[in-house]
Amino acid sequence: MSKNIYLFATSKNKYANSIKSLDVRYLKPEIDFSKYEYLVITSKQTVKALEQYGKESFINIPALCVSDKTADSYRAIGGKILASGDGYGDNLIKYIRELPQDTKWLYLRAELIASSFVQMAKEEGYSIDEKILYVSECSKEILDVRVEDDSTLIFTSPSSIECFLKNNTIHPDAKIIVIGTTTAACLPKGIKYIISESTSVESCIELALSTK
Repeated sequence: MSKNIYLFATSKNKYANSIKSLDVRYLKPEIDFSKYEYLVITSKQTVKALEQYGKESFINIPALCVSDKTADSYRAIGGKILASGDGYGDNLIKYIRELPQDTKWLYLRAELIASSFVQMAKEEGYSIDEKILYVSECSKEILDVRVEDDSTLIFTSPSSIECFLKNNTIHPDAKIIVIGTTTAACLPKGIKYIISESTSVESCIELALSTK
């Protein structure tokens, strides 16, 4: 572990000081899965939330997943995969457009989302329902963390930046690595950053280790 690399994420990595960015509270709204042909899943937290339901009610519904990692999570509990995207929610619209407009989709999501693909799809006439399966809140860890000025900070979501900035500022000497363009857009103006090659924590860590 490098003492000067801080990973703000919901997962840990042995090469960084892993700071849990969010506490997740799972919800269990009533869902009639039989109404839908495909699920849309954009996080591992959604998969965990799904496990609250009887598996037989949803496991045979193929899922459109935001990334290979998310697809692996759904596949690990026995789910079928329609397709997996490149890690950016907005790019999922291209997969939705490949199927008829009357295809029945169910987007299982967090309370707060950064992507607008569902809105775009609905405006184009596609049939997509939404259910909120979890709520994310800033963790005590990220609110209490203090970092050295010359640290490498890895942000893996817009909320990780938002939560960090509640009680911290980003020093000009800090090196900033972000997991993707959506996260980068949430940084304060004037902050220099590097975007990882792929939208994965592993890619962020490799970049941090290679550029120190």
